[in-house]
Amino acid sequence: MTAPKGLMRVLMQEDVNFLLTNRLPRRLATTLVGRIARVEHPLIAKPAIALWRFFGGVDLSDAATTRFRSLRDGFTRALKPGARRFDPDPATIAAPCDAIVGAHGRIDGDALYQVKGFPYRLGDLIPDPALVERFRDGSFVTLRLTAGMYHRFHAPHDLTVEGLTYLSGDCWNVNPIALKRVERLFCRNERAVIETRLDDGTPVLLVPVAAILVASIRLAFLDSAQCLRDFGSARLACDVALSKGAEMGWFEHGSTILVFVPRSVRLRPELVEGEAIRAGDAIAFLDPPSLP
Repeated sequence: MTAPKGLMRVLMQEDVNFLLTNRLPRRLATTLVGRIARVEHPLIAKPAIALWRFFGGVDLSDAATTRFRSLRDGFTRALKPGARRFDPDPATIAAPCDAIVGAHGRIDGDALYQVKGFPYRLGDLIPDPALVERFRDGSFVTLRLTAGMYHRFHAPHDLTVEGLTYLSGDCWNVNPIALKRVERLFCRNERAVIETRLDDGTPVLLVPVAAILVASIRLAFLDSAQCLRDFGSARLACDVALSKGAEMGWFEHGSTILVFVPRSVRLRPELVEGEAIRAGDAIAFLDPPSLP
């Protein structure tokens, strides 16, 4: 076993990983990493980027550039044109981001789960009873972005963003180890609630959830350089039309996006927990997919 593989094996032991990523001052660590990530001086940036590539399993083969001024530039990198193809079928709802598929399936009333045996309520995640009713008995998909993945996320369909709510919170790690140990984790973490509606009137809800070391969530459709938390907790009404595949925003480190659809939408039956997917891949259908 090589030294890097041996070190990673130790770090991924459940007790060690949970201790290292959750039992330290989470907010302080997140603030510190955020500051380091922005530094462009080579004496700071080069070692930070090297550590990220070593531990993050980073694949830059489809990146627009492999030369980054800072760690943040690496996290938020753009891709080569055409690197992600969004299924053009209007019956298809696409994955908004590169991700590992987590828990997914039907919502039982407003009850769903982060992993098997750890349920939570949609009403605890989304403090708006009208929104909870809109997705009652619908379906959900958990999409986890790892540190080495492409960090931008995109519109899963032609849609209009109708509202945005920022909810402050903690920054627990969102990896499977933490999800098996921290109840209602997504409901505790900092997150955004992005209300969208497709052209046919179907509502789709996206909930980007921050995690430890995620310095900020930024939303491109707000036409602002501010990070999400700068807008405060009040709901912001929006009326922004986006085409399928248009950039919606990005994380400044890997995290999770929860996607919610109503009862009229069915998930792609081949979705498998632990499966790696890319932005643009089908995750749900409005109608039976069109024949080739």
